Amino acid sequence: MDNFSIYKNFIIQFINKYKEIVTIIFLAVIFYFIFFHNLGTYSLMDVDETRYVSMARDMFNTKDFMTLYLNGEYFFEKPPLYFWQECLSFLLFGKVNELTARFPVALLGFILSFVVYFTSKQRIDRKFGVISSLMLATSLEFVILSKYAILDIVLAFYTGLAIIVYFQTFFCSEKAKKFYWWLFYIFTGLAVMAKGIPGIAIPVGTVFFTSIITKRFKETFRPLYFIPGVILFLLIVLPWHIIMLKKYDPLFYNEYIIKHHLHRFINTSNNEIGRKQPFYYYFLTILWGFIPWIFSALAVVVEKIKKFKDITIIKSIKNFNETDNIHKNIILNLIAAIWIFIFFSASSTKLVTYILPVFLPLAIITANVWYDYINKNMYEKSINISVKIFGWVTLIAGIVAIFTPMFLPEQLNSDISSVKWLLIVILIIFGLSSLLLTKQNKKFGIFMSYVLFIAMISAFATGKIFEIDYKFGQQDLIEFAKYAQKHDYTISSYNMGRKYSLIYYNDKIADYNNETELTFENVKHDLEKKGNIVIIKNKEMNEIEGKIDYRVLKVGRRYTMIKNK
Repeated sequence: MDNFSIYKNFIIQFINKYKEIVTIIFLAVIFYFIFFHNLGTYSLMDVDETRYVSMARDMFNTKDFMTLYLNGEYFFEKPPLYFWQECLSFLLFGKVNELTARFPVALLGFILSFVVYFTSKQRIDRKFGVISSLMLATSLEFVILSKYAILDIVLAFYTGLAIIVYFQTFFCSEKAKKFYWWLFYIFTGLAVMAKGIPGIAIPVGTVFFTSIITKRFKETFRPLYFIPGVILFLLIVLPWHIIMLKKYDPLFYNEYIIKHHLHRFINTSNNEIGRKQPFYYYFLTILWGFIPWIFSALAVVVEKIKKFKDITIIKSIKNFNETDNIHKNIILNLIAAIWIFIFFSASSTKLVTYILPVFLPLAIITANVWYDYINKNMYEKSINISVKIFGWVTLIAGIVAIFTPMFLPEQLNSDISSVKWLLIVILIIFGLSSLLLTKQNKKFGIFMSYVLFIAMISAFATGKIFEIDYKFGQQDLIEFAKYAQKHDYTISSYNMGRKYSLIYYNDKIADYNNETELTFENVKHDLEKKGNIVIIKNKEMNEIEGKIDYRVLKVGRRYTMIKNK
C-alpha cells in the first residue's frame, strides 16, 4: 500500500471515529469566513450603523446604561439590549472601532447557525443539521445583516431562539418540556428588549397558531409552564420600562409606546414615520434575500403545485401527532414563516431589514428539500434545472463583467475596479463548478458549491462592495469628520439629511440644519461660530459663491468642506 493510500485510510478512520468533532470544526471554519473574516476592515455605513454605534459609544463613555441619546437628544425609539451588547464588546476589546462594533452582531449570526445545527441534528440527523445550519448562514440577507451593526439581527436572534426552544417541546421528553417553555419566555423577553413589539408578536403569534393547528392550545397555559414563564418574562422586560416611565413620563410614553411602536404598525398617513410599502413588498425582499436557495425552493414549489393531490404535508397537518419528526419540523417552521411574513407585511411601516426573522424557518423548510434531494434523489429534475439556470446566470455575469469598460461610464468602472476581478473569478468558478457537478450528479457537491459561493463573497468581497457605496458621498463625510476630529472642529451641514458619519467619526454633536434654508446668511452665521466648519453639496456651492468669504478645506466627490477665513 502506497503512502497516499495509508494517509487516506487514516483520515477516513479519523473522521468516522470523531464525526461530531470534525463536523463542528468544519462548520466553525465556514462560519468564521462567513461572519468574521475582514469584519473590521471597512468603515461603518450610513445611516444606521453610524447612528447606533455612536449611541452605543456614548452609553459606554457616560456609563448611563438606561437612557439612550442621539446627537445630544433623547432617543426613545428602541429598547437598550443591542446597545448593552455593544458596550460589552467595547469592554471586552478595550476599544471602539468597526470590528468591536460589528463583533456582537456577527457573533449572534454565528451562534444561531450552530443552534440550528444542534437542534436540527437532534430532531432529524447530523446531515440535516449541517444542511439547515449552512443554509441559514448563507442566506444572502442573513449574511449581510449579520455583518451590519444594527438591531435587526438581535431581534432575529432572540425571536429565533424563542421559536426554536418552543419547537423543541414537540420533540423532547415530557420531563424536559418545562425547561424549554421557560427558555421560550426568557428569549421572548430578551427579544422585546431588543426591538419592542415585534419581539413578543413573532414568538407568541407562532405559539398561538401552531398550538391551534397541532391541537395543543391547552398546554400553552399549563401552570407549570405559563406562570414561571410569565414571571421570567416580566423580570426581564419590566425593570427598564418602569425606570424610563418614572424618569421621563409622559415623554417616554408618547414617543416610545405610542409613536414608535403602535404608530409604526397601524399608521397609514404619518410621513414622519413613513416607510410605507405595498403588502407584497416582503415577498420581493425574500426573492433576493434568500439567494442562492430561493431558486431551488421556487422550483420545488412549482413541482408541488403541479402535484397538489400528492402533497404529503397536507395529510401530515391533519394527523400531526402521528406524523414523523421530519414532517412535524416542516409544519412548525411553515407556520412560523407564514406568520412572520403576514405580521411584517400587515404593518404600514416597512424596511427591507425588518423581515430578517423569516429566514430561519425558511432555511429549515428548504433544508428538507435539499436533504431529500441529496439522500433520496427527490426533486432531482426541478433542482437540477434551477442549479443549471443559476449556474449559467452567474457564469454569463462573470464573463460580461470582464467587458465593463465597454458599456459602463469611466467613473463607475473605476469605482468597481477594486472588487471587479475578485467577483469575476468567484462568479465564473461557481458557475462552472455548479454546472459540472450537476452533470456528474454530485448532489452534496452542488450544495457545497452554493455554500462556498456565498462564503467567499462574504469573506473577501463584502468590504469592497461597501467601499463602492461609500464613493458616492459617504467617503467624503468620513474624511471630513476625521479631519474635524483631528483639528477639534464641530460640524454644520445643509440639505443632506442626518448622515451620522459626521457624529461617529468626529465624536461630537453635529448641526444638520435639515429645516434651515441654505442661504449665504445662514452659512455665514454657522461659519462665524468658533471652531465650526460647514459641509455643503458641491452642486449647491453656487448659493454662497462670491457672497461670503470662506476657505475651502476639502473638496470631495459630492461634498465640500469650508471654514471661515
